[in-house]
Amino acid sequence: MNGIEWTFEMRLGVALALGFLVGLERESTKIESQKLVFGGVRTHPIISLYGFGCAWLHKFGATFVLPVGLLSMTILTAIAYYAKIKNERYGSTSEISALLTFIVGALALVADIWIPMALGIINTMLLSEKARLEKLVADLDRVDILATVKFLLVTLIILPALPDQDYTRFHLNPAGIWKIVILVSTVGFFGYILIKRFGPRVGLWLSGLLGGTVSSTAVTLAGGRMAQRSPEMARDALEASLLASSVMYLRSLVLIALVSPVFVWTIWWKLCALALIGLATSFRLRREPSSTDARDIPGLENPFEITPALLFAGLFVLMSVVTAIVTEIAGSTGLLTLASLVGVTDIAPFMLSIVKNPDSLGSIASKAIILSMMSNTVVKGLYFAWLVPNARKETTIRFGALSLLHVPFLFMP
Repeated sequence: MNGIEWTFEMRLGVALALGFLVGLERESTKIESQKLVFGGVRTHPIISLYGFGCAWLHKFGATFVLPVGLLSMTILTAIAYYAKIKNERYGSTSEISALLTFIVGALALVADIWIPMALGIINTMLLSEKARLEKLVADLDRVDILATVKFLLVTLIILPALPDQDYTRFHLNPAGIWKIVILVSTVGFFGYILIKRFGPRVGLWLSGLLGGTVSSTAVTLAGGRMAQRSPEMARDALEASLLASSVMYLRSLVLIALVSPVFVWTIWWKLCALALIGLATSFRLRREPSSTDARDIPGLENPFEITPALLFAGLFVLMSVVTAIVTEIAGSTGLLTLASLVGVTDIAPFMLSIVKNPDSLGSIASKAIILSMMSNTVVKGLYFAWLVPNARKETTIRFGALSLLHVPFLFMP
């Protein structure tokens, strides 16, 4: 975009094309629904050109023309909306879209060209995907929507107010800590939404695969409880747990890359290899058809809930302090001992407390992360074996193999 010199003629063409794009969508909707909608394949290009012409006159000194033009469009759409209400038809999408088309036409002349392009294309997408968006909202749990809204509101209020500087000898930065909380919650939230959206269609397999983006430990515990209630689901639940564990490595890789892009180059191939190994341990040559509905996996919370977010922040601060103290007192041996113990909880706070300042730990940082993952894998295997007695042998073999295959990576540079 920056390498192109956008002349007046080219900008006029953009305004006309974007208006035509919206008009084409409105015309197709009118034909499909057999309902009268505001504007069509001719009206919207004209509205866009109207906005472009008003902006052109504005640039030549007639500054009143642009606001008057927008006001006239607002009056026109208000009349159309009033007529619609009189016929007991509601919804203002078409009218607001027409106003946006006017603004897009004006911006095509007076703003960076990417702005009207983005507005025009997004406008068309939102209009054309009405049915899909409404279905997506219908599938969402109202509790999850409210939790997400509350978290975003708190984030927008808290984050700007937090001081962006280090405190204590442990270099605790309140703004930096909260940014990591938002980052981890966001990565988990996408997986959570995918589980809600696709879980029942493919059963435990995809639920385990997607659940690993939220918490592989929660998926393992949930799968174990499901298999405990229905023993015939044991193998499917075990496979889902191993798949979730495989995704844990890729999720960790994404988080490390976002927090410490430099450090990721020293560990990315190890985590990718472990993900492939985990996938191999979950593979089954003979698969029985499963009718399991796994839309709601027990134990998985919306990561944008306030309580899990604050708990993660607390764990991150605790792990940062404990890691620093253990390293000072016992050196690398103490850090590796700590890494082997944190597997009983969420390893993300420990892992991110290391990668936020990897230079101070040297090569031991990579080993500590691998060891914590190995510890977490062992703990998940113990959880599942305890919950599902009829699958203890297979659980021991599969989780045991995955755990032992971490060992070579501890000795690799």
